[in-house]
Amino acid sequence: MLQPKRTKYRKQQKGRMKGNAGRGHRLANGTFGIKSLDSKFVTARQIEAARIAATRYMKREGSIWIMIFPDKPITKKPLEVRMGKGKGAVEYYAAVVKPGRIMFEVSGVPMATAKEALRLAAQKLPVRTKFIMSRDYQE
Repeated sequence: MLQPKRTKYRKQQKGRMKGNAGRGHRLANGTFGIKSLDSKFVTARQIEAARIAATRYMKREGSIWIMIFPDKPITKKPLEVRMGKGKGAVEYYAAVVKPGRIMFEVSGVPMATAKEALRLAAQKLPVRTKFIMSRDYQE
């Protein structure tokens, strides 16, 4: 009986996003932040749109940190292409976001400003979020 030919490269699977965030679940730089409550892929365009919305509201005062990076290439085949013929070309890059992951951090602005800026940023993202602040924050 003939054995199937073994190829050098394993077929890449999409994987599953199970469980909570293993790292990046505490504030590292800022005083305020938004934490993810869902698990999704967040594209580079969505991250950039959220960053622009937050910085525009803050009027370029204070500091903002983006704590996620889109390092996962998402591939797609062109429309009306038959099966086979290898993997499709890279369509966009995405960041894997799990529940508990802090996505944006802000400092150097009052709490009301930070809350509204991060609310506007969260509207641009495909995940449900929660506003958080550091334990040692005093008004």
